Amino acid sequence: MVEQKNASERRTLWIVLGLNIGLAIAFFISGAFGDSTALIANGLDNLSDSFVYGISLFALSRSAKWKRGAANVSGGLLILFAVGILYDAWRRYVGGSDPLGIIMIIMALVAAGINALCVWLLARIRDPDVNIRAANTFSWNDFAANLGIVAAGLLVAWLGANWPDLIVGVIVAGIAAWGGVGILKDAHGEHHKAVCHDD
Repeated sequence: MVEQKNASERRTLWIVLGLNIGLAIAFFISGAFGDSTALIANGLDNLSDSFVYGISLFALSRSAKWKRGAANVSGGLLILFAVGILYDAWRRYVGGSDPLGIIMIIMALVAAGINALCVWLLARIRDPDVNIRAANTFSWNDFAANLGIVAAGLLVAWLGANWPDLIVGVIVAGIAAWGGVGILKDAHGEHHKAVCHDD
């Protein structure tokens, strides 16, 4: 039964991993073409998510201690990613940028649909461990960020200004940092429960 559950979780994580790698590549290409901080931010987000899904796959059949360690890496990566996005937004604010609103809208809508699929796939896993919960946090964060990019793309197209793109890039960084802190708290809670159980 446990092996069957692990196989199902592993298959789901592989699917979500593949989708996120594809999204990261699409975001980088569209972000470079559309000169968008928000799109590149989401590309980096999906890339860090993919790395974390890989860690989760590796941790799946290992001990609870190993899984908590993997979740700590996941949370730390999200916070590190947030710092990188803040730097990119500042660089574009100082140096200027000319984002294409229509590219932002199209890419964000496609990504929102794929993230919704990831959320649905991960929600089907029963009794998720700390890494599966972390993966679900990533997918929800990405879905929310994509809706923000759609709004920013509309404002960019309407106003012809870059500030909506920069603001959403910063918001994406904030969402990532919040998610990272939440994952670290979840992992710490699991560690606390394990220590109390051992006592």
